[in-house]
Amino acid sequence: MVISTLRLQKIIDELLKPLVKKIDEEAFYAEDYLTALGKEGFFQSSGKKLESILLDELTVVQETAKVCMTTAFCVWCHLAALTYVRNSKNIYLQKNILPQLEAGELLGATALSNPMKYYAGLEKLQLSAQQVEGGYIVNGVLPAVSNLGDKHLFGAIAAVGEHEIMFLVSTKQENLQLQPKTHFIGVNGSATYSCRFSNVFIPQQQVISEDARSFCHLIRPTFIFYQVALGLGVMEAVAEGIEKVKAKQNGCNEFLQVQAAQVKSKQELLSAKLQKLVSENCLTLEEIVSIRLTTVYDTLSAVQANMIHHGAQGYVVGSVPSRKLREAYFFANLTPTVRQLEKMKAQ
Repeated sequence: MVISTLRLQKIIDELLKPLVKKIDEEAFYAEDYLTALGKEGFFQSSGKKLESILLDELTVVQETAKVCMTTAFCVWCHLAALTYVRNSKNIYLQKNILPQLEAGELLGATALSNPMKYYAGLEKLQLSAQQVEGGYIVNGVLPAVSNLGDKHLFGAIAAVGEHEIMFLVSTKQENLQLQPKTHFIGVNGSATYSCRFSNVFIPQQQVISEDARSFCHLIRPTFIFYQVALGLGVMEAVAEGIEKVKAKQNGCNEFLQVQAAQVKSKQELLSAKLQKLVSENCLTLEEIVSIRLTTVYDTLSAVQANMIHHGAQGYVVGSVPSRKLREAYFFANLTPTVRQLEKMKAQ
């Protein structure tokens, strides 16, 4: 890896670990942690090969998820926005917005949950747009967009007649109303809001692509690739957690069917597959969907085993095993959800 894992761990230890309970229980958003990652160069792509960019940023998500998957999800949101801008042919976005996103001066998010389901035939598109002089007027409501705040941008898609456009939206855009959403069983610290567009003007310079369908086809493998790291981080943390309580009740945990070594082995196998896909330039949708789906089931199996290994200790409010359990259920329902992944794999 090009990135310094020691430097990354230092930022995690100082800006994330002390806040995990507050993030989980009080819906605290670890914005300073995300900003620090940018300031320290963990999102920089200049002068790097695509393989290094993908694997380095995968490592950032995975190491974050070991400690707090809610915040790792926010990192993924930022990387999704970076993926959109990096692949856009819009010169303004490339020259003016990308450097700020990579430096952590601006933070990014993605509102593609609904469009991804729309393209899979699961939902209707929530946003519509009308072309006007100098850009588009957008209307509609997005039920939930995560990783939002005062200095944030997010990618969104709206229907324009018979086709769709993709664009970047600032949270400070005029006529855009944000309503905070919490009361989830997990990921409350993900800065999630419902977004209402009431004649929001999107200037042409914020348009990512005039052909959103084709653009989504282009970026979807990378979009899903970064998600896999969420599960890998949780699995790695679970393996360590199971190992710590192996002597519980005079060592009777050794008779349980799922052990730390099995969890770690599955996690390492999935990680090796990802690295192979990237190094051989074979990051296809079919391959990454298969790995993402396997990671979901392996993560769910791991967190349930972790609860059993910890016994009553895991059922205490605020316990790490219970948090990992809730994180894994969120991972299974993150778009593309396990249901959508199964459909995609079958087609």
